[in-house]
Amino acid sequence: MPDGEIALELAELRRALAVGLARIDGQLTLLVQRSDQIDKTVEELDARVTALERSRWPLPTTAAL
Repeated sequence: MPDGEIALELAELRRALAVGLARIDGQLTLLVQRSDQIDKTVEELDARVTALERSRWPLPTTAAL
């Protein structure tokens, strides 16, 4: 295989690798954004559940008394 053909093949491999890595990077960025959104939603739901638990807790105690 002549040197010119090797250089062309290497250039093609570099391009394919760069495109693949850019695609993976974009997908990872999207996954991180979704994970951050899910974390925020879970924190909000946890705060709501905690508030509901606090507001409901005295009722059974009051009824028992």
